[in-house]
Amino acid sequence: MIYDKNNIFAKILRKEIPCKKIFENDHVLSFHDINPQKKIHALVIPKSEYINLDDFNNRASDQEIVALSKAITEVSKILGISTDTGKGYRALTNLSEDGGQEVPHLHFHLFGGEKVGKMVE
Repeated sequence: MIYDKNNIFAKILRKEIPCKKIFENDHVLSFHDINPQKKIHALVIPKSEYINLDDFNNRASDQEIVALSKAITEVSKILGISTDTGKGYRALTNLSEDGGQEVPHLHFHLFGGEKVGKMVE
């Protein structure tokens, strides 16, 4: 997979496509998924061009890595699904074709607000 500068998340980051923003800092943007799979379904993405988690961990700065990790927790708190404020959530990222990745920009799905169910069917 190669990075496609015209993927939907790149367009959202360039403000060519609107999003329902939840959280933003210098390195990360989070927004509601337009096709939610659970009661709460948010996306957390780095602002820089990384294809997937492996690419991110190989090339991102320590500051970017920490910012993404902390943003996932912050978004879960904002949404009321963190273990501090709710009953928990699932954070999921897909990597490449066999992992089910559809958009070549690293993104984490946060699912919550109800029982998420089995990990893999």
